[in-house]
Amino acid sequence: MIEGGKITRYYGIVSGETIIGANVFRDFLAGIRDFFGGRSGAYEQVLREAKETALREMQDQAAALGANAVIGVDLDYETVGDGGSMLMVTAAGTAVKIE
Repeated sequence: MIEGGKITRYYGIVSGETIIGANVFRDFLAGIRDFFGGRSGAYEQVLREAKETALREMQDQAAALGANAVIGVDLDYETVGDGGSMLMVTAAGTAVKIE
């Protein structure tokens, strides 16, 4: 629990990244066209898994430094690759030790 805890040490910025490959992203865009006005549960699940992977990598990096929490977390979604053929999800925050 962070609320009410005291930060006793700052370890610095930690991050985690994941990239969803070209086929998944292309299919994602096709799915949007196919489900115009609706939602695609399968593609939302892929994005959710990418976010969870990035967060887990960030947490693992913080733990390796000796931190027991990450504060000020920022999630970023960007297209990368030729013609935006892939989606990168990045999680970044400050690793800290909390009493």
